[in-house]
Amino acid sequence: MTLQPLATAVHRAYTADLDADDFYRMLRLRVDVFVAEQQCAYPELDGRDLEETTRHFWIDSADGFVLGYLRLLEDPDGVYRIGRVCTAQSARGLGLGRKLMRAAVAEVRRSPVVLSAQTYAVDFYRSFGFAEDGEEYLDDGIPHVPMRRA
Repeated sequence: MTLQPLATAVHRAYTADLDADDFYRMLRLRVDVFVAEQQCAYPELDGRDLEETTRHFWIDSADGFVLGYLRLLEDPDGVYRIGRVCTAQSARGLGLGRKLMRAAVAEVRRSPVVLSAQTYAVDFYRSFGFAEDGEEYLDDGIPHVPMRRA
């Protein structure tokens, strides 16, 4: 894929409001990054995408590829959960993850929000007000740290 000029907008939608093509493009990026690139055979499709309150944030290229993605869940206890934050390999270093995180943090406002950060990305999440909230652990062989933003 040749990188095309970026569409600057961060899109946001509940699952019920997505069309099948958009949803497929998002899931494709997630599988490309988390399963293929990181070589982790895990249940990427965990059922949470279909929950009524799940929100998807993404950035497209001009030619329709999803270049960046983030999922926002709402847990039953009222805590929000950011996850599946990823950027296409061809679009890394362009600040897309930062744009997506700004949009998600604005969405939750002052509500508590948690995430599981791959250890290399802890400083990235700290820049949005997250702090470590537990010990490092392995998830599919990749070190992670639980983080919380109160």
